[in-house]
Amino acid sequence: MQTVRARGISKYFGDVVALDGVDLDVAPGQIHGLVGPNGAGKTTLLGLLLGLAAADEGTLEILGAPAPAAPGGVAGFVDGPGLYPSLTARQNLAALARLRGRDARTAGIDDVLGQVGLTDVADDRVRGFSLGMRQRLGLAAALLTAPRLLVLDEPSNGLDPAGKKHVHTVLHRLADEGTTVVLSSHRMDDLEALCAEVTILATGRVVFSGPLGKLAAESRELEYRLRTPDPDAARGIAAGTPGLHLCDDAARHAGDALVVRAPVPALDDLVARLVRAGIAVRELAPVVSPLEAAFLALTEHQESSR
Repeated sequence: MQTVRARGISKYFGDVVALDGVDLDVAPGQIHGLVGPNGAGKTTLLGLLLGLAAADEGTLEILGAPAPAAPGGVAGFVDGPGLYPSLTARQNLAALARLRGRDARTAGIDDVLGQVGLTDVADDRVRGFSLGMRQRLGLAAALLTAPRLLVLDEPSNGLDPAGKKHVHTVLHRLADEGTTVVLSSHRMDDLEALCAEVTILATGRVVFSGPLGKLAAESRELEYRLRTPDPDAARGIAAGTPGLHLCDDAARHAGDALVVRAPVPALDDLVARLVRAGIAVRELAPVVSPLEAAFLALTEHQESSR
C-alpha cells in the first residue's frame, strides 16, 4: 500500500487552475520532495494531503483511505506552523496535546523539544523566536502525534546550520522508522540531502516524478568546476577530450578553476586522462546540481509551452 496515491488530481480556485491532472505515488518510509517555482501548486497539493481542502477532480488516497476523510496519523503544516506567540514553546505543545485529548505530562513534550534542538529555549515565549526556531517548534508539534505521514511546507526556512542538522537528523530517523515525509522546498541542497524521490511541478502539472538518480541521468550535459594544481596543463587535456567543451565565460567567475560542460562519460574520460598525466584532481563538482539544472530546464520548458 502506498502512503499517498493520487490519480488525476485537479484543484481550481475560480478561473485559476492550481493543480491540473496530478499523479503522485509516495511509498512508506520515503522522504519525497515537491519542487517547483512559485505558483506551481506545491502548497495546494500539501493542503490536500493534510485534509485542508478537497480535490475538484481525481482520486486521492492517504494511508489507504480516500481523502479528505483519511484516517488519523497525518500531521504537518503549510505556510508555516500555527503557534501562540504569547506562550512558551513548552506551553504551546502542552496546549496542543490537551486539544487532542492527551495528558500534557505524558505527551512526550520534552522528548520532541530535544529532538529539534529547542530544549534550552523551552520556557521562552514564542514571540521572540526566529523564523528557524518557529519552524523547528512546528516540527516538534507534528511529532507529538507520532504521524505515519508528515507533511512539511518549506521546513528549512530560516534555519542556521545547527538547526538544519537537527531537522535533517529527525527526518532521516523518522523515515528509517517507517514514517513517510512529503516536503516542499526551494533549497536544492536540502532536497538532495534528504529525498529519495522528487516530484517537479510547473503550472500545476507534474513535469517529472521519480528517483534523484534518474533525474541526474536525464539532465545530460552539465557544467562542472574542475580544480587542479596545474590549470594550464588541465586545460590542454580538457580541450582534447572528445564530447567535452570548455566554458570560458563561466571560468572567468570561477577563479583558478576550469569550467567544462560534458555528459558523464566524457567527464570520466577527462578524469582518466588527468590521472594518466599525473595531474591531481582537487575538486570536481557540478556548478549547478543535477536537481537544479533539471528543475530549471523542465520548468522553463513548461512555462514557454503555455
